[in-house]
Amino acid sequence: MVAHLVRLKLTLLRNSLRRSPWQIVGIVFGALYGLSLLVLLLGALFFLSTTDPELARTAIVLAGAAAVLGWALIPVLASGVDLTLDPARFVTFAVPLPQLLAGLALGGLIGIPGVVTLLAALASAAVWRHSPAAAAAGLLTALIAVFTCVIAARVTVAASTSLASSRRFKDVTGLLAIIPLMLLGPIIGGFSSVSNAGEYLVSLSNTLSWTPLGAAWSVPGDIALGQWGTAAAKLAIAVVFLALLVWAWKVLLVRALVTPPYNAGARRKGGKLGFFGWFPATPTGAVAARALTYWIRDPRYGASLLIIPLLVVVLLFVNNTGGTVVPLLIGPLVAFLLAFGLTADVAYDNTAFALHISTGVSGFADRAGRVLACAVFAVPTVLAATVLPCVLLGETDLLPVLLGVSIGTLLSGLGLSSVVSARYTYNVPLPGENAFKTPPGSGGRTALVQSLGMLAQIVIVLPVVALAAAAVVTGSALLGWLTLAAGVVLGAVLLLAGIRIGGRWMDRRAPELLVAVTVNK
Repeated sequence: MVAHLVRLKLTLLRNSLRRSPWQIVGIVFGALYGLSLLVLLLGALFFLSTTDPELARTAIVLAGAAAVLGWALIPVLASGVDLTLDPARFVTFAVPLPQLLAGLALGGLIGIPGVVTLLAALASAAVWRHSPAAAAAGLLTALIAVFTCVIAARVTVAASTSLASSRRFKDVTGLLAIIPLMLLGPIIGGFSSVSNAGEYLVSLSNTLSWTPLGAAWSVPGDIALGQWGTAAAKLAIAVVFLALLVWAWKVLLVRALVTPPYNAGARRKGGKLGFFGWFPATPTGAVAARALTYWIRDPRYGASLLIIPLLVVVLLFVNNTGGTVVPLLIGPLVAFLLAFGLTADVAYDNTAFALHISTGVSGFADRAGRVLACAVFAVPTVLAATVLPCVLLGETDLLPVLLGVSIGTLLSGLGLSSVVSARYTYNVPLPGENAFKTPPGSGGRTALVQSLGMLAQIVIVLPVVALAAAAVVTGSALLGWLTLAAGVVLGAVLLLAGIRIGGRWMDRRAPELLVAVTVNK
């Protein structure tokens, strides 16, 4: 039965190549990429075989731990993962569980990632060629580590099977996937600036060698260094962890075979209005409740909110000189980004905007409701982003100046966005699509609307910025408080004007606006 499952995997892989020539092209490019990666790994392993055993063990443990972690997480976060032997396909077949487990485990090695991982792991034993005992242990622990990778992937996939059919799960994992991508540069840059990076890597390797991620990879190195007791303890950790993975996989597999996942509508108790209970029963309150629901539950809104703190982190990493200018500007920057995010609010509605037209919601109520929903979280966020850096850096004398700029930027920006989103729309990802998808053919208009909108947002707040600059240069406390007053007054005036102007534009061209936001299909 195990051999039959392996042949089944090979047959499915062969048949997939017959669907389209592009499948073959993809396999060829994938094979070339895997071969080049394998050549690089073999070259690195050959180099390690000529170096100090301590250095070799550190490098192998770090790389091996990263491989185990990647095998465990990538199948959950990535889309299009190969699941040709998905356990759900065997629900109606009476395959004995031990044979099914063994067949699925061996089937997981069939493919470019499995082959590259297996060959690289076996080749790592050659690093210890000067120690026959370490090389023999390396072959054994390589197999343990490889099957740990494969079964860890199966466990995470099986554990998330019931969640994977949920749109909420897909949305959350899609948003989380962008975090390491945005922070990769600052992390690498910050790590490269550490003077004792080598000592840190050695310490990290020693720590990982006592965890299931790196225990198996560390055993041959410990034997080569004569640490037999440590090697035995780490081998026990690796074997016990692999046994626990097999047991967990068995439990999850039995559950998947007996009670396969299914989609069903969630049952909710009546009487709970959600955000509609927060706002008054008016058109403005209804729009605010609906918009706030989208801000919390729609991943397209969540993506814009997630990018803001990530940009702040990136700026703090860039500010490696230890100056106070960049941290103090976080408040105005957050205000600028949150206010500008409202320009896509109507476009995100898509066909749902027809509800506003069919129910006769006035443009003023629509504009005011959307601003109110954004202000619920934008105001406290901007205040915190402005006040905390001033307090932590001991620059409380600049607090009135920065508050004036931040509040003026937020309020005036919300007013401007109320106008822009009622007149100038651009294509955005459709509801249910990837939040970071770029709609085809929309790059030019999107770039134009966004760039001109950002430029206008900077221009309208220039009076407050000029007053703030004068307050900082002269050190005048009076000018600082005048900056705060100017930011509140000017921001409030521009906000009210933007809501009124945007509302009138929406009343005049609501049908055209509906066509504009639904054309991207």
